[in-house]
Amino acid sequence: MTPSLDSEARKRDQEDLEGFELPFFQKLVVLLWALLVSILARLTDLVLVLGRPRLLRPYLGIWLAERLRSPYRARRTFEVVRALRSTGQRFRELIYGETPLMTALWAFRRAGLGADSRLVDLGAGRGRVLIAARWLGAEAVGVELLASHVESVAKWLVPAGITLEQGDAARAELSGATHVFTNWLALTPETKAKLVERFRTCAPGTRFITVAHPIEAEDFVLRSRHRMLFTWGFEFVWIHEYRPG
Repeated sequence: MTPSLDSEARKRDQEDLEGFELPFFQKLVVLLWALLVSILARLTDLVLVLGRPRLLRPYLGIWLAERLRSPYRARRTFEVVRALRSTGQRFRELIYGETPLMTALWAFRRAGLGADSRLVDLGAGRGRVLIAARWLGAEAVGVELLASHVESVAKWLVPAGITLEQGDAARAELSGATHVFTNWLALTPETKAKLVERFRTCAPGTRFITVAHPIEAEDFVLRSRHRMLFTWGFEFVWIHEYRPG
């Protein structure tokens, strides 16, 4: 990347960060709300994984990995810069919240996920969604952009039969998926367009669960919409089915 392009990338990233700045009292309310939701989500998560003891150690392991070492906490680490350059994404697309287990289970049941299903989570983060898929007995595969994040988290997920791979979501292997989950909250239109093209490699009948926005493209039929709780607040979850032609 040339110096001028690098400068432009830094400017865009700073604008992305400034977009999340709030006045003091608004920020305080948001932080208190986030803390409340985090506590609620953590407690319900623990109740759920206690019902599936084999998932308890992986769940606690990914939480520990996040606390000790997460490249997503740094604004501009070398790996973040390299990953963004390789995929053409913007920094704000790496800013994300999480999906509590209760929310993922609620959405998955409505999408028909079960023991004979294979879920692929694009932008899997710590892997809570993948643990929810395993809770239902489904095969669970996650794709995450940053290699160091995958390295620190994947080893905890393996004992639960979960696979977390490093890669670009727009190039992920989806041919065997029955369900695809992705959080579209912060994605740019360009990234969404790339993902939709990738979605078209799936078999007819594949179901897609998207957060915040529906898939606005031909051949993706909306089945239902639900308002659900995430770590940042309530958001719509959209369930689609791929029906080409």
